[in-house]
Amino acid sequence: EVQLVESGGGLVQAGGSLRLSCAASGFTFGDWVIGWFRQAPGKEREFVAAIKSSAGSIRYADSVKGRFTISGDNAKNTVYLQMNSLKPEDTAVYYCASGRVIVSSMTSKSAYDVWGQGTQVTVSS
Repeated sequence: EVQLVESGGGLVQAGGSLRLSCAASGFTFGDWVIGWFRQAPGKEREFVAAIKSSAGSIRYADSVKGRFTISGDNAKNTVYLQMNSLKPEDTAVYYCASGRVIVSSMTSKSAYDVWGQGTQVTVSS
């Protein structure tokens, strides 16, 4: 069974940092895309970052470029999202997702077919 489990969310002050983890089981994600999305109350789920290790492809939303870094550890089947210089507008539930996504569709949530349960990130001002 393909499964994704997120961890690492929490409450942090503006300007602080958090590192989210997405542990994958049931598949070897090197050839898959792992993406991070977030959803704030009353808003659509939006793309944050994605990585396809085998292709060396990484994508970021403009709103997080320069502040967030996505990376993967193939040995641990885990993808990380390092979030620095956090802002109150980064407050959301963060989800990781996976799928056999082509590089050109890495930013599209409809391209992913497996989702984690989400982890809450709250940034106070």
